[in-house]
Amino acid sequence: MKKLLSLAAATFLLSLPAFAAPGDPDPGKPPAARERTSALTRYDTNKDGVVDRTEWATAQETRFKLLDTNHDGKLSKDELFVGTGAPPSDRQIRSQATYFRLLDTDKDGTVSKAEFMAQAERNFARCDSDKDGRISTAECRQALRRKPVEPVSTGR
Repeated sequence: MKKLLSLAAATFLLSLPAFAAPGDPDPGKPPAARERTSALTRYDTNKDGVVDRTEWATAQETRFKLLDTNHDGKLSKDELFVGTGAPPSDRQIRSQATYFRLLDTDKDGTVSKAEFMAQAERNFARCDSDKDGRISTAECRQALRRKPVEPVSTGR
């Protein structure tokens, strides 16, 4: 199960370029129509080559607002997994369901902004391997290649 959750989280991190971010030239266009740039590059608002926690949090808040199409302050599965118009594969559906369960920590059937931001913080922490509060594209790619650290079982 943990392996599947890790796969779902990695899939989500890899999908970051598909979402609109601050500075997107046309967030209304589908991802394929926008210029393919790294999400981290787009999140780097001061153009210093890295994304700090403030830039990351601002970008994630913007993503949440864009995804929350009915403006109710929470995300349904449909809102969270906005597609390209093509029906998702069975594997994508399973991965999305697993990831949605991971995000929906209070199990109310929606993802609140707090739940969304908590996962965004975990994603940032995973990418920030040197723990300097800044992430680069290379650092994040390397983090995605590593297995996530799993809690040690005490056997109790």
